[in-house]
Amino acid sequence: MRRLAGWLDRHSRARLAMLLAAPMGWLVVAYLGSLALLFLNAFWSRDAFTGLVVRQFTPDNFIEIFTNPLYRNVTLRTIGMAVVVTLTCAVIAFPIAYYMARVASPRTKGLLAVAVVMPLWASYLVKAYTWRLILSNDGVLNWLLNPLGLRGPGLGESVVGLWLVFTYLWLPYMILPLYAGLERIPTSLLEASADLGGRSWTTFRRVIFPLVVPALVAGSIFTFSLTLGDYIAPSLITTTQFIGNLIYLNFGVPDLPFAAALSLVPLVIVVLYLLVARRLGAFEAL
Repeated sequence: MRRLAGWLDRHSRARLAMLLAAPMGWLVVAYLGSLALLFLNAFWSRDAFTGLVVRQFTPDNFIEIFTNPLYRNVTLRTIGMAVVVTLTCAVIAFPIAYYMARVASPRTKGLLAVAVVMPLWASYLVKAYTWRLILSNDGVLNWLLNPLGLRGPGLGESVVGLWLVFTYLWLPYMILPLYAGLERIPTSLLEASADLGGRSWTTFRRVIFPLVVPALVAGSIFTFSLTLGDYIAPSLITTTQFIGNLIYLNFGVPDLPFAAALSLVPLVIVVLYLLVARRLGAFEAL
């Protein structure tokens, strides 16, 4: 044991390898292994008569996804919803994060931080079902709007209600990276801009916003990817199909090879998005 300890003391790389062996092994087996099986299943097919999986290589699943207008439209609708939710969260989160980072007193900052994080402690299903009650025909939203002669988006084919739900669910994931990014901006830069005659809008446009772009992109990683793959909220709020719903339905039929091929679509989109985010320095802001 003394010889082994002495050898490990002289070889730091060996110590690091032994320390990381167990977690890296679990990552390779459980995560990368499952992705490999998913990729392999995507190139198999399902026998229409017996319902059994035919383990022969075929690109038919991907041909069906890219040539069928249904799947193409659902994919574009899902991407559009993810983009709109991300932009909405950014617009709402920026003033909140700026106030927390640059204006609020330490006590107020702590209270706001707790208020932002607290919704994350609640169950996702509880929040989704609560919004279902709020948006229903006899829900709180219509009760408040009825005296004004207005109606809420309701439940059904409209995706406006789903947009509201997604914005509420993922907003904290945008506020926290923005808050961290804004807090890291040195006050001396803002003072230098003011000394050089820069007004508030000029300082924001030419100093604050360029420095906070990595944090903004970091927050968008969460809002975009979480919206892209969610299937619970769409199934509770709207009857309009999104890609998560289609994947879930095909796993339930079951048509596992087609569900695996369909699962690769959001996976590829997220990987491309992460590559763009990496170029913009978003990982340094996380």
